[in-house]
Amino acid sequence: MLRKYLGGEGRMDYSNNKITLYALQADPVIEAIKKDGVCFSKKKYVEKKYVESAAVFTTVYSWFVNEAGRFSKKPEGAEYPYWAFKDLYNVDRANGGNVLKLEVPLDEVVLFDVRDWNRIMCLKYLGKDEKEEAAFREKIAPYGVLETKIMLTNFYPDLKKEVMDSWQNLFRNEDKLKNGEDVTRNGIQAGLWQIKKEWIVEGL
Repeated sequence: MLRKYLGGEGRMDYSNNKITLYALQADPVIEAIKKDGVCFSKKKYVEKKYVESAAVFTTVYSWFVNEAGRFSKKPEGAEYPYWAFKDLYNVDRANGGNVLKLEVPLDEVVLFDVRDWNRIMCLKYLGKDEKEEAAFREKIAPYGVLETKIMLTNFYPDLKKEVMDSWQNLFRNEDKLKNGEDVTRNGIQAGLWQIKKEWIVEGL
């Protein structure tokens, strides 16, 4: 079904079942896209880039890979996702890089709230609301541990499972976002399995 919303509170402008996104990418990604017409992110690239904090990224990214395929099929060759944003102001350009403006088919993206993903990247419990998150913090207070330690050690398997189960809330608004209704509080973030040259409107 063709989606096109023009104005209206909480609505986004879609046309031809595509969404406009902005992504920040390094030179090697740009060169790969120019050469091959497409680029895939690999686990080894993430490990090399983040080194000391690689355990956090691989924990979270691997979880995302296992779950996000329900909303957008992962193509052969893809290992880890790329990140993009509906609004340019959400793109962190502090460390340089190339900003790409993309027009991406809706069936090739996974959409969620920027704030929700940031909580997961901090290895936090992601409740349905802030009240639920506060309740979890109260629950773990007697243990005297932070959620980071829960997730990066094997000492608290039940709590670890509870945190990871809560991350399913990342996808709670996926259908609404793809139907043009912006119900986020901090902006829309997107996960992409690949970046295709044909998607790039500006920046290449």
